[in-house]
Amino acid sequence: MTGYSLQRAWVDGTVLDDVLVEVAGGRFTRVTPDVAAADVPRATRLDGLTLPGLANAHSHAFHRALRGRTQRQRGTFWTWREQMYDVAGRLTPDSYRELAAATFREMVVAGYTSVGEFHYLHHQPDGTLHEEPNAMRDALRDAAETASIRLVLLDTAYLSSGFGAPPEGVQVRYSDGSGAAWAARAGAGPAAIHSVRAVPRDELHHLRGRHPLHVHLSEQVAENDGCLAAYGLTPAGLLHAEGLLGPRTTVVHATHLTDDDIELLGSTRTNVCLTPTTERDLADGIGPARRLADAGCRLSVGSDSHAVVDPFEELRGLEMHERLATRARGHFTAAELLDGSVQVVVAEDWAEGMGASLRAGLAALAGLGEDVPSVVVSLVDLPDLVPQVVARVVGGAVGGAGAAAGSLARAAYDGVLGVPTFDEVLTMLAEESARHGRSVGVLVELKDPAHSASLGLDLAEPLLDDLRRHRRDHSRSRVSVMSV
Repeated sequence: MTGYSLQRAWVDGTVLDDVLVEVAGGRFTRVTPDVAAADVPRATRLDGLTLPGLANAHSHAFHRALRGRTQRQRGTFWTWREQMYDVAGRLTPDSYRELAAATFREMVVAGYTSVGEFHYLHHQPDGTLHEEPNAMRDALRDAAETASIRLVLLDTAYLSSGFGAPPEGVQVRYSDGSGAAWAARAGAGPAAIHSVRAVPRDELHHLRGRHPLHVHLSEQVAENDGCLAAYGLTPAGLLHAEGLLGPRTTVVHATHLTDDDIELLGSTRTNVCLTPTTERDLADGIGPARRLADAGCRLSVGSDSHAVVDPFEELRGLEMHERLATRARGHFTAAELLDGSVQVVVAEDWAEGMGASLRAGLAALAGLGEDVPSVVVSLVDLPDLVPQVVARVVGGAVGGAGAAAGSLARAAYDGVLGVPTFDEVLTMLAEESARHGRSVGVLVELKDPAHSASLGLDLAEPLLDDLRRHRRDHSRSRVSVMSV
């Protein structure tokens, strides 16, 4: 067990002081705030503000070689692509390993501790297999190990230069010839569709059921136009028709979307990765980040082409791009930008009762298969139950003393299962008031008196009895009671 005493740390959506972090087997086992450094002399002290390691959800490691070259002149995404193809045509497994290691090291220094590598540079320059068919993929894995960054390698299918046309030029390095050949070489594991223009519709079924699954989506208007001409569908509509959207899929960029696309991505709980520094460097456009989040998509960021490697600049870019697009400020809070561990599901039919929330949550869970680490069920509607609170409850249940995978946790107070009684709440108020040296108040929420009366219960007298016993039955008691 290794311990770290953090002067300040980002925990549950806020900054806390003197946080003790315990690590065993390369995993965090406990995070405890308000532990003075003097009380844990063996823990390593880290001054300043500590954040959890951040995930770079979209990377093309070899694009790093283009930094400072493509910015010299005017152009578009398509002129940039020709320069990128030139680099792609010259890389060998050895030079790829060296370049990727340098890129990954830069990520680690910037604060990334994991990376999703969108890998499509598979073969030799003439399109033939390397002696070891996955030599380029192995080079990336070696580079990640050298840089000490956790790698999710997304083996990418790339079969066409555009909506069924054969690969051209350096693209032969990317193509396995068919979806079946790609699947045979790639094997099981994380995967990606380069784009709907690069994988024909009749080959997409080879990617169905792969997870995690990533795909470039609607980065360019030309992609949308080509997809509509070829299939009569937008790229998002095509992926949905082929059963490829959902909570295990992440679409990258999602820049040029229709209103129906946004609704479709949100209703399927598809994840969206935006890459603001690359999207502005390539003049792609500004994606509808806030609308996607509001629709139900979880957002992530990536450094993509590595014109800039700075997770905070990517997160800042989400907010700043929204300001430019809407001419209004304040679209994302810091907590929203930093938190990516909890998915919020909106029950559109909430007015039907608490069962609607449970149905919506179970429907979302069903789409996640067996990869659900824990479930929190609230027995009342709590519209302000923010992700940070859920994360804290889950952390306590899964990482708490005596808890284990497959266990069932429930609320407890003072060592007793269940919620505290009103008498216990008033006792706690007295203790907290004494501890803080000032009066601490409480807002008590009760069912409407008519509801209690219909059950033959009279709550008024027991409530007043508790208030009198704790000397809180006066106007200065700072106890408020409301009924709903």
